[in-house]
Amino acid sequence: MPGIDKLPIEETLEDSPQTRSLLGVFEEDATAISSYMNQLYQAMRRIYDAQNELSAATHLTSKLLKEYEKQRFPLGGDDEVMSSTLQQFSKVIDELSSCHAVLSTQLADAMMFPITQFKERDLKEILTLKEVFQIASNDHDAAINRYSRLSKKRENDKVKYEVTEDVYTSRKKQHQTMMHYFCALNTLQYKKKIALLEPLLGYMQAQISFFKMGSENLNNQLEEFLTNIGTSVQNVRREMDSDVETMQQTIEDLEVASDPLYVPDPDPTKFPVNRNLTRKAGYLNARNKTGLVSSTWDRQFYFTQGGNLMSQARGDVAGGLAMDIDNCSVMAVDCEDRRYCFQITSFDGKKSSILQAESKKDHEEWICTINNISKQIYLSENPEEIAARVNQSALEAVTPSPSFQQRHESLRPAGQSRPPTARTSSSGSLGSESSSLAALSLDSLVAPDTPIQFDIISPVCEDQSGQAKASGQGGRRTNPFGESGGGIKSETEDSILHQLFIVRFLGSMEVKSDDNPDVVYETMRQILAARAIHNIFRMTESHLLVTCDCLKLIDPQTQVTRLTFPLPSVVLYATHQENKRLFGFVLRTSGGRSESNLSSVCYIFESNNEGEKICDSVGLAKQIALHAELDRRASEKQKEMERVKEKQQKELSKQKQIEKDLEEQSRLIAASSRPNQASSEGQFVVLSSSQSEESDLGEEGKKRESEA
Repeated sequence: MPGIDKLPIEETLEDSPQTRSLLGVFEEDATAISSYMNQLYQAMRRIYDAQNELSAATHLTSKLLKEYEKQRFPLGGDDEVMSSTLQQFSKVIDELSSCHAVLSTQLADAMMFPITQFKERDLKEILTLKEVFQIASNDHDAAINRYSRLSKKRENDKVKYEVTEDVYTSRKKQHQTMMHYFCALNTLQYKKKIALLEPLLGYMQAQISFFKMGSENLNNQLEEFLTNIGTSVQNVRREMDSDVETMQQTIEDLEVASDPLYVPDPDPTKFPVNRNLTRKAGYLNARNKTGLVSSTWDRQFYFTQGGNLMSQARGDVAGGLAMDIDNCSVMAVDCEDRRYCFQITSFDGKKSSILQAESKKDHEEWICTINNISKQIYLSENPEEIAARVNQSALEAVTPSPSFQQRHESLRPAGQSRPPTARTSSSGSLGSESSSLAALSLDSLVAPDTPIQFDIISPVCEDQSGQAKASGQGGRRTNPFGESGGGIKSETEDSILHQLFIVRFLGSMEVKSDDNPDVVYETMRQILAARAIHNIFRMTESHLLVTCDCLKLIDPQTQVTRLTFPLPSVVLYATHQENKRLFGFVLRTSGGRSESNLSSVCYIFESNNEGEKICDSVGLAKQIALHAELDRRASEKQKEMERVKEKQQKELSKQKQIEKDLEEQSRLIAASSRPNQASSEGQFVVLSSSQSEESDLGEEGKKRESEA
């Protein structure tokens, strides 16, 4: 190793420019050493930190491998071969973790400690001595300047002594500081080489020790174990490649087969509706009310399980009970201008839910499936076969007539031609005796050959239109939306009672009797049986307004009056004995099936569990109307009596006036009969024309009284 350059300590007292120039070279060298050693320190610090992280990560890996057998994986958690293999790996990695920990300790002692000492102690010492030397040099220069300014003419021993003492002290301090500073700079040349070589030596020795420990732990037995594991990995990879190829082929086949199903509403001719299902699953939109008039729709997965309808949100492990659909009712409804909506109502009417299907096929299949489950067909051994047989027998038993044309044909006079209509009956599977009894009961309540009307058509509207034509108003253009003109005041604005209910029209039939509630019950049975058998589930929702004058069906969206039933024509109303959501009333109208007789039509509705309230409201309206009529008649009678009394008063006052006029006339006649007074004074009385007329009237009145 070549010789080391040194600063001459002997020349520190002289402090020549050459010495200061050489000192500057050593200071630059010290600055360069400090910068380089800081970079080297950072690099070695990264090695040490990485080794510590590697040791901790290796230990954590070994710990996790040991805990594998304690994990409860949903799939493949009981693989004993995998558990034993990972336990073996855990032992080997745990030994390697110990080796890494020992290496970290050796690096800390043999590599990081020497370079840290040089950086924190030796380099900082050089910086400190440099600052002290700079201060001492400045103090010495200042003392020399003061000494040089001593006056030659005015010498002051005291001042001279102080300045001389100051020069002595500062020069001594500068000399001592400079000597120590030079010594530290000279020593730094040696420490620099030690600080560079000693950490590298410690690093290499630590690595050699680590590799020796690794060679002792990784023996031939471990190499055989690793070879077996490598073979197993290759077998698993080949199995995976084969399985992936099979799945890819399956995906291609499914893409070709499922292409028509990507359309949200597939063609019903290619995918016919299966009406015999007793189980179904799929996504539906559920309507949730968030306020009085606002609502939200949530998409959830629904499926049937026995007699229950289950719902399951995306991400849930299992589904929850949405509704018990045993003996429930299901129907298609119009809701918020959405397609394919249907409503399910529980058997007690306390719970209902509105759902929306994605396609027409799903819409009909859901309704048919829930209808089949409601009949408890799923409890049989072959539910789909029984459902098919029941639906087929129902189609053969009944044929409803829900069209406009059939309804108008039924309202024509008996003399006109009318196409034959089938009469609904739900007792097709009974014996001949029960069939004849049911027919007899139906004939006593329902008119023969009566079709069921599922559309909202009122005979009242037809009668009103006929009366309008008869009264010469046929030329006036009728508003097709049922809205009255802006200048006509609504008839119900002055009504005392205004109650609004949400109802759905089920159907109507012409009945023979209107004095027995059994008429309403039998009509309900007929209409519900026809709807259930023929899967006629769509119903129109309306607002039923009950007033003291009439019942009105109002469109909930446009507020247009669909039908008006005069309250006096409502002669009978009742609620279903078991299902309180169902109610109906009988309307007596003229010009029905026969021109000369009155006809009675029974209208059936479904409400939101408010059937009894609606009937009570109708009864209250009729009572109020009755009392109002009685009050009106009493008021008219009172007014008539007052008019008679007033007339009598006028005649009496007129008679009194006539008597008064007669008395006045008599007095005037008596005054005019005095001749003396008239001749002496030459005065006479002249009667005015009015008085003469009154006198004539008075005489005529007397004659009439005498004649009477």
